[in-house]
Amino acid sequence: REREREKEKGTQRKTERQRQKERERDRERETEKETQREKERERERQTERKRQVERKRERERERDTEKDRETETERERERQRKGDRERDAERERERERETD
Repeated sequence: REREREKEKGTQRKTERQRQKERERDRERETEKETQREKERERERQTERKRQVERKRERERERDTEKDRETETERERERQRKGDRERDAERERERERETD
């Protein structure tokens, strides 16, 4: 009977060690899964940051393009005004010559 009890205790200890090992493997698997999830979240954050930077650059390009258009329009208007002033001055000189 004593031997049977010792054998049973040994079996129980072995079973408990196996359970302990299994719990440890489960914790390691869970830790690895969490690590993978965190890596994935970080990749998603990086991707979103890249998208935001690209959107910002695109808005800046659009703004620069609009400024360039406005500048060109203003230059065109200035050329127009200069031409108008030159024509007006020429007409004024013509009138002065006619009155002389």
